[in-house]
Amino acid sequence: MWGDISSLGLCMRRLWLLFSQTVTIALAALFVVSTLKPEWVRFGAPVSTLANAPAVVTIQDAPAAPAAAPAAGSYSAAALKAMPAVVSITTSKAPRRLPGRDPWLRQFQGSRQPTVGLGSGVIVSPDGYILTNNHVIEGADQIEVKLSDGREARATLVGRDPDTDLAVLRIGLNKLPVITFGSDANAHVGDVVLAIGYPFGVGQTVTQGIISALGRTQLGINTFENFIQTDAAINPGNSGGALVDANGNLIGINTAIFSRSGGSLGIGFAVPVSTARNVMQQLISTGQVVRGWIGVEPQDVTDQLARTLNLPHPEGVVIIGVLRKGPADEAGVRPGDVVLDVAGKPVVNTGQLLNAVAALTPGSEAAIKVLRGGKATTLQVRIGTRPQNIGQMPPAEDGEGVLP
Repeated sequence: MWGDISSLGLCMRRLWLLFSQTVTIALAALFVVSTLKPEWVRFGAPVSTLANAPAVVTIQDAPAAPAAAPAAGSYSAAALKAMPAVVSITTSKAPRRLPGRDPWLRQFQGSRQPTVGLGSGVIVSPDGYILTNNHVIEGADQIEVKLSDGREARATLVGRDPDTDLAVLRIGLNKLPVITFGSDANAHVGDVVLAIGYPFGVGQTVTQGIISALGRTQLGINTFENFIQTDAAINPGNSGGALVDANGNLIGINTAIFSRSGGSLGIGFAVPVSTARNVMQQLISTGQVVRGWIGVEPQDVTDQLARTLNLPHPEGVVIIGVLRKGPADEAGVRPGDVVLDVAGKPVVNTGQLLNAVAALTPGSEAAIKVLRGGKATTLQVRIGTRPQNIGQMPPAEDGEGVLP
């Protein structure tokens, strides 16, 4: 009996030993697998299903906040006010056939591409009138205007004024955005300005700068010059675009740049809005600009002329030619007279004399103060109308040409 019990105990001990070894090996295997291949031991779903299940990420959006106000020093409000009224202008000019050329050569002219030009303009009236530069549309056979909202229209030429390099176009669209006119009389050197246009055809662009100078003349750009100078970047394609103040009001039409490379060097020029407004109104009303004229050839007083004429300062304008039977001649103006002022406005250079005379109303009388023989004399001149073909006028007496 005791032998049977002993045999039974030995058997149980062997079973327990085998069980413990099996459990130990299983736990060790589970540890190794969970470490190296954890996806094999996930519970609750087949391995293949878990491996292919998309990741679900729970995120929390911040509550909607009101639109932030422009940062301090931002001019976004001014830009947004003016930008809709600034348009892109594309012109095309068909190639001209040259008469008398060999017929065999002429047949190839039909494949020549038309000349295409790019510029900008400013919508100034709900009636569709647009201000731009004369050089933007000069010689164009077709003028296309594209608004900032994507609308396009063909424009007709209302009138142009080469003497100020301005032109007026018109389009036939409704609900047009219109620029607000400012005042260049209230502009000061150092004021912030924005230049808006379509440079290089890249799309509407806004640049920012300051007014660098006022009343720039004698630049050789236009006949009548009184430019606003700015360092706001103006590039090819900006011509005819808007120069606006910090409130988004128009104060000038971007016209020219000083550049050795063709790009902006920080010296740009704009026609003042006062000049642009006057030219625009006359072109819309009559198709041409009427200016005062007296028929003289002026020249700036140099140091040498000042010494010759015994002048205390090298300032003023000396008359070197007078048109026979012209307004100045009939009023008694003589070559050698030095003009000191016109209608009470001091004149110190040819540009100022030209602008002062042009601003006078034809048919009216104006006092012109001259220095003759060391004595100041005031002459009453009846203002004439400046001829449209001023370059074809006959030579002035004792002079070579006639300007004012």
